[in-house]
Amino acid sequence: MAFPPSSLPVEFPCIMGIVNVTPDSFSDGGRFAERDAAVAHGLRLVAEGAAIVDVGGESTRPGSEPVSTGEELRRVVPVIEALRTALGERALVSVDTSKAEVARTALAAGADMVNDVTALRGDPRMAAVVAEAGCPVCLMHMLGEPRTMQDAPRYGDVVADVCGFLEERLAFAVSAGVAAEAVLLDPGIGFGKTLAHNLALLAGLDRVAALGRPVVLGASRKRFLGELLGAESQERVVGTAVTTALGLARGAAVFRVHDVKENLQALAVARAVVEAGA
Repeated sequence: MAFPPSSLPVEFPCIMGIVNVTPDSFSDGGRFAERDAAVAHGLRLVAEGAAIVDVGGESTRPGSEPVSTGEELRRVVPVIEALRTALGERALVSVDTSKAEVARTALAAGADMVNDVTALRGDPRMAAVVAEAGCPVCLMHMLGEPRTMQDAPRYGDVVADVCGFLEERLAFAVSAGVAAEAVLLDPGIGFGKTLAHNLALLAGLDRVAALGRPVVLGASRKRFLGELLGAESQERVVGTAVTTALGLARGAAVFRVHDVKENLQALAVARAVVEAGA
């Protein structure tokens, strides 16, 4: 399979495992809020096959409130330092943050990339931090902010609107000194979208991939799967794996998930089918 050239030193497609160092995660209820538990979880995700572990210290679930820079640093930096030491070169470490100071400190602590749900809009200093570090960055679409993003979200054409937004943010990043090859794009499944919006984005993911940058798909255990399946968060693993298979067929390169083993299996089957028909 062909994917856009990228400075992210991994082979596509790949799995990005989620490490939520928060007390209010929608998916794990704060099970990994403490350093040792978070580090052990990250190592387990890599052992199961994750090429990247994404460490976040601020919840972005619908209705969540922001945390201070100091608190976010307290949560993520010790975890990133420990993971970097334990992992060596076996996997990459990503920091999931929209704060420039958190990104700068995390990169100094051993993080390899930045995952910014605000697409460099949340902190005017973030673009400079990424450009100076020369690190990969993921830019995600979100309507509004986590606290309000699910308050009756509306679009003209959700796929066209998301593609237009991501194209603009890519251009902004490049104008700020970030190399185009360092940028990944995430359509933001579940971030300011209804069930219908999320399904339309999954169906139209090839249009996001046509922007020419690797696409990150983060549909893992999201609420829309619960709406479709009538299932609680922990029971959405199969539904997530289906989105992974469909996403690969439509050009996604990185799959941000909670359940690495199951989604890696879905990727293997989907890739075999796609390549058989190439």
